[in-house]
Amino acid sequence: MIGIIVTGHGSFATGITSGLKLLAGETAYYEAVDFLPEDSVEALTEKLLRAVEALNGLEGILILTDIAGGSPFNVSLKLKLTRTEAIEVIGGTNLPVLLEAYLSRAMYEGAGTPSGQHAAEKDESPDGLRKGNVAGLADAACEAGKGQLVVYVPSVDDGEDEFEE
Repeated sequence: MIGIIVTGHGSFATGITSGLKLLAGETAYYEAVDFLPEDSVEALTEKLLRAVEALNGLEGILILTDIAGGSPFNVSLKLKLTRTEAIEVIGGTNLPVLLEAYLSRAMYEGAGTPSGQHAAEKDESPDGLRKGNVAGLADAACEAGKGQLVVYVPSVDDGEDEFEE
């Protein structure tokens, strides 16, 4: 199983988790980590380390953050680069990204891993930074999130309202 950690500024993690639970039920192999106003970056790092440890022993961990370049994203990247687990980090998470990751992660369990090789050992990138099936899940989740972004554009000529991507 691939574990999921959601983190972000303020109560982003607990807020988006409430939406996930409404749509998908109670969560498993899942951690929500808020970066509250009173938290320092060091406190956030400790919270994220505890979340990673809680998911220890899984095939990999997907960390979903609110803003690419923000403190939760940057701390998550440092964990990816310093830990031995297969970790992927996504910035700009929305509810469709989270739903796709949470509901489809079982499809990536053991997928494409050579016999006898743990997914965390399987390097799928030239730079050695993307490992295991968690990379495929991250890519699929990003695509799902992008596919749900629309702009409502009222039609002025034929009376039909449309959405544009």
